[in-house]
Amino acid sequence: MKYFNAALMSAVWMGWVLLGNTVQAQNDRIYPSSGSPVIGSVAETSPQGIQVKVGGNTQNFVAGEIEKILFAGDSPALTKGREFALDGQYDQAMQELKTVNIGELPRDVIKADAMFYTAYSMSQLAIAGKGNKQAAKQAMLAFASKHRDSWHFFEAAKVLGDLALALGDKDGALKFYGSLRQAPTANAKIQHVYLTGMVHLQSDDADAAIAEFDKVLGLKVESVEAARLQSLSKAGKAAALASKKQADEGLKLVSTLISEMNPTDVEMAARIYNAQGAIYEAKGDTEGAIMAYLHTHLMFSGQSDAHAVALSKLVELWPKVGKPERGAEARQELQQRYPGFGK
Repeated sequence: MKYFNAALMSAVWMGWVLLGNTVQAQNDRIYPSSGSPVIGSVAETSPQGIQVKVGGNTQNFVAGEIEKILFAGDSPALTKGREFALDGQYDQAMQELKTVNIGELPRDVIKADAMFYTAYSMSQLAIAGKGNKQAAKQAMLAFASKHRDSWHFFEAAKVLGDLALALGDKDGALKFYGSLRQAPTANAKIQHVYLTGMVHLQSDDADAAIAEFDKVLGLKVESVEAARLQSLSKAGKAAALASKKQADEGLKLVSTLISEMNPTDVEMAARIYNAQGAIYEAKGDTEGAIMAYLHTHLMFSGQSDAHAVALSKLVELWPKVGKPERGAEARQELQQRYPGFGK
């Protein structure tokens, strides 16, 4: 009888545990890129997206159209770290995420999120010259290898392309960016073309870069993000034209972009003014180039990679107008804020 009672109590306890886990899983909160959050249970994930059980129904969400997921069972440090990463505060994200014991997290989807946002934050810091690019690359590759069914897969591929580009690995960048052709959204496919153009631009192949940017500019776009990629492509094309000594044509493109620019879009603004700086350099207008790069430096320093480029240009340009002390100041700030830039 004692054995029976013990077995019964054990079964009841296990039943409550299973019920508790089921109820807990129903509290996953999915935030689509548009629309209201959905509360349910993430049942399945793949590079193409996720399946969520909501009551007795199943809803599908496409990767690339999900802002974030807050999982039942998230640790407080993961919740904070994820929010910091999504807000672009990567130093703070790493402070939280490095305290997460991934092995103790209760679900594979949560472990995948912790690995991704840790690797993502490491990568963004490294690209900005604040961390080791090779270490960040290995962290992201480890995530992608361990969690091949994650809805973050194509985000990871894009970041690996960014790291390869920052490391001067043209072939690697083209390979990782090429993965975006298999992504489920039209925006990701357009982004692949734009990023391919950026690889060619950084590799000093202006003609190949312009060919890719023109593909984006020739599209009939249907979303805000796609229109934004067209504007970025215009900025890229302007920089490519400058390298081809077609500065006047490039200047027309940049002037149009500046007149239409949303100053709250820091990435866009920084890239536009850096392109303007490159054009003025090509025209031999050193003072004009300094003014353009100063825009990025003084107003859009939140875009770390573009800001580092602007500072490096100011290091070179200030002495040309008789102000070497300003060049020294720019060098000091570059070394302090982005110690790994160019390495």
